[in-house]
Amino acid sequence: MRLLFVAAVLMLSGPPVFAQDNPLQPSETWEGLRYDVILQDTDPPDAAGVMALDAPARATNPALVPVRITQPEGAPAIRKLIVVVDENPAPVAATFTFGDSMMPLDFEIRLRVDAYSDLRAIAYLDDGRMVMAGRYVKASGGCAAPAGSGPDALARAGEMRLKTISEGDRQVSTLMIRHPNFSGFQRDQVTLLNIPARFIDTLEVTQGGESLFTMEGGISISENPVFRFAHQPSQEPMKVHATDIDGAVFDQVLSGGGTG
Repeated sequence: MRLLFVAAVLMLSGPPVFAQDNPLQPSETWEGLRYDVILQDTDPPDAAGVMALDAPARATNPALVPVRITQPEGAPAIRKLIVVVDENPAPVAATFTFGDSMMPLDFEIRLRVDAYSDLRAIAYLDDGRMVMAGRYVKASGGCAAPAGSGPDALARAGEMRLKTISEGDRQVSTLMIRHPNFSGFQRDQVTLLNIPARFIDTLEVTQGGESLFTMEGGISISENPVFRFAHQPSQEPMKVHATDIDGAVFDQVLSGGGTG
């Protein structure tokens, strides 16, 4: 199990290469969702030049789809980011907020994708604008895919690992939190009954007393969530505070070399 834990951390340990031929497609689902998500009837302007979202055109594993959001130098800071998978049972995958030391943003997560779907990110910028970027991803079955660690995975829920490397004038950290993030659509392979939903719903990562990022998450965040993010260098340990929908609380103080 330890090897699986380390392997999952390393999956996002280097910059991925994504296809660039999968732009957003017309989506009747998004037309119906849009107002509930962003409280307006029209799409935000395209994020070109401000933010890019990259994801594979065809996912090799629908339960572990890597998604990376990046910004060029000098772009307006992103204060809030809503990530949406149009065709998922719960389309809003997560809402993130970011601190100053995360700018310009270079942030990667892994998502479940349940059907061929647009995957989009709506950013609220420091200058008051809202912009949107996205990709069309061919994947199916991610929300019901069997949990790799089985229904007994909750016994080790909350274990964390952090890896940090230097890239230019920034640090790049990879944080993994062990948790099955049960979606409610998976079945116990013995009883064939649905495993009740239980997933991390809040996450706060701080360093040196300052917020790096927060998350309000849902069932679309993958099992054993992994977050890869660039930030300003610091020798201070990271403090991670997470909760799940069953009321469990997970707190860790982590250094870049491994577990806290």
